[in-house]
Amino acid sequence: MRKNVQRLLAPESFVAIGGRVAEVAIEQSRALGFGGRIWAVHPTRESLAGVACHRSVGDLPEVPDAAFVGVSRERAVAVLGELAGLGVGGAVCHASGFAEDGEEGAALERRLVAAAGDLALVGPNCLGLVSYLDGVALWSDQQGGSRVERGVAIISQSGNIALNLTMQRRSLPIAHVVSVGNCAVTGIPELVEAMLEDPRVTAIGLHLEGIPEVTALAAAARAAASRGVGVVVLKAGGSALGARLTASHTSSLAGADSLADALFERLGFARVHRVETFVETLKLLHVHGPLRAGAGALAGAGPARIATASCSGGEAAHVADLVAARRGDLLLPAFSDETTRRLERELDSRVRVQNPLDYHTYIWSDPSALRSCFAAFLDAGLDLQALLLDVPRDDRCDAAEFDAVLAAFVAAAQGSSTRAAVVSSLPESLPEAVRARLLDAGIAPMQGLDDFLCAVAAARAIGRAEEAAHRSGPPAPPWPATRPTSSVESLDEPSAKAVLAGIGVQVPRSRVVPAHDAATAAAEVGWPVVVKLVSADLLHKSDVGAVVVDLATPVEVRRAVESFAEPGDTVLVEEMIQGVVLELLVGVHRDPQVGVALTVGAGGVLAELLDDVVTVLLPVDREALVDRLATLRCWRLLTGFRGRSVDTGPVLEAIEAVAAYAGSRLDELVELEINPLLVLPDRVVAADAVVRRARPPDEEDR
Repeated sequence: MRKNVQRLLAPESFVAIGGRVAEVAIEQSRALGFGGRIWAVHPTRESLAGVACHRSVGDLPEVPDAAFVGVSRERAVAVLGELAGLGVGGAVCHASGFAEDGEEGAALERRLVAAAGDLALVGPNCLGLVSYLDGVALWSDQQGGSRVERGVAIISQSGNIALNLTMQRRSLPIAHVVSVGNCAVTGIPELVEAMLEDPRVTAIGLHLEGIPEVTALAAAARAAASRGVGVVVLKAGGSALGARLTASHTSSLAGADSLADALFERLGFARVHRVETFVETLKLLHVHGPLRAGAGALAGAGPARIATASCSGGEAAHVADLVAARRGDLLLPAFSDETTRRLERELDSRVRVQNPLDYHTYIWSDPSALRSCFAAFLDAGLDLQALLLDVPRDDRCDAAEFDAVLAAFVAAAQGSSTRAAVVSSLPESLPEAVRARLLDAGIAPMQGLDDFLCAVAAARAIGRAEEAAHRSGPPAPPWPATRPTSSVESLDEPSAKAVLAGIGVQVPRSRVVPAHDAATAAAEVGWPVVVKLVSADLLHKSDVGAVVVDLATPVEVRRAVESFAEPGDTVLVEEMIQGVVLELLVGVHRDPQVGVALTVGAGGVLAELLDDVVTVLLPVDREALVDRLATLRCWRLLTGFRGRSVDTGPVLEAIEAVAAYAGSRLDELVELEINPLLVLPDRVVAADAVVRRARPPDEEDR
């Protein structure tokens, strides 16, 4: 199959089958200068776009590498079977009305898959593919790209977004665009792996509406990392990950979107959220590749360390504000003493040397001084250095001075081994001719300051993942999480806490008693106490007043029980844990598509309101876990905020115990949640727990 995918992506010949859309494929391929052989098939027409028509696939004089199939959905199944029988490498199936169109369409798609055999098949329900490397467009519409010698590959589940990206005016060199449609036969991971075999592909961009098969995607991720090719994801349609489990806070907080984030982080992909950022990130990766730690940095350590230079204090301040507003994924470190001295020698005495650098315009009329200034700036030894420059419009302004600044920066960059970029604060203020000049010089032409910063952070995230894989090997694949084969049951709180106690997570002293014995049980447990209703059907007792805390007398206990319990009810009486530093939520749940996810964050009744959580896929090692926990705002309360710190060892041990339990119950556990996990200076206690699991087979028939 891999060889057939290669034949489809870079065919030396193809056949266009159908009417007008097939004709478009011929026209677009010719417009791109395709030099291979082209045939056409139509039952009645004499020609398509000047190519003489054969009446059927069986009449072709040779076996083509690829085919564009632009016929009806019913006819497409038979045509694909004929192509497979001939030994054609691959095909694009343009027709819609398959699995996206109900059960009838899904049945037709199953027939299509069977007919395709060993064909590499893009579609159905797609626009097709364009290779700007080899000048072929098995494509049903216009496209706005041009031939390149090397560039990025874009694979999109949205045909319109794929089409729009061919029309981009941001000087992104595109090698391939593939609109994949339903991915009935050849999936996104297979396309990625095939593209990675071509050294002309510099980066890969994925527009996803759903998540491809995770095992295959993980294999593609490992292949990309081994070749140093960055992968960027623009993910839409978060609900495509599958039905959200809503029975507890964990499932609400670790919904589809956070699971996607966790998956992409695990795979070493960078996720972005805007089409503009997607394009700019791919452009940066095309020029500089993933940003691995620069000179003077610890291998694999920290966020991207960048410096910017502009002739404006306002612009410098704007950069500083934008970086400060991010969640620690970019740094603007101070220049070294040597760099500071060099810059001070080149700049006016009134210039304050700092990062971001406002170098003023005192030296704009001195090309030699400009070049020396930029040479010193570029030798700062950071991960990337950028010149901020918005070029005036050429129809109303004189850009000569700006051209001189640009020339000095290009000359300095060509004498340096550093990664360099030129950034316009407004996307439209970097003309195409300037962008082309910068690309030729190996300088990234970046359009839009905020998108530039997002792109740098994304490229560094990919580089950091590659460094981690180099140190420790590629991450383990996520644990699989198939759907339970039996019905799901919820344990009541005492039973759930018995599970926790069995794996070494401390729970409060407690008694489970009839409601009328609650006061006696409280005296045995020790004052003050918490009293709760016991019910497997009531997961959030505080929402309905079925839990009362800090009770100090028998009278208070009786009044509390009377407020929520009926005479025949059972209650849980627990010690009231005091001296709490922080309440955490710790939970695991399974997503049948992505795997088993661990969620940790601010807990208690404010868990959803605070929305301070991280989600990782299991398994996870302690180093990676601590790195993710450190991004929580609430975690600072445990690590020295205002001089107060606690022993995080028990916290980590409890989290790891929950994760290990999930790993030992992959076929059984649906969800486990502790909320809150009470963190004390030297221990942790699980104050509430939910466990949902597949009902044991021996209980299923009862």
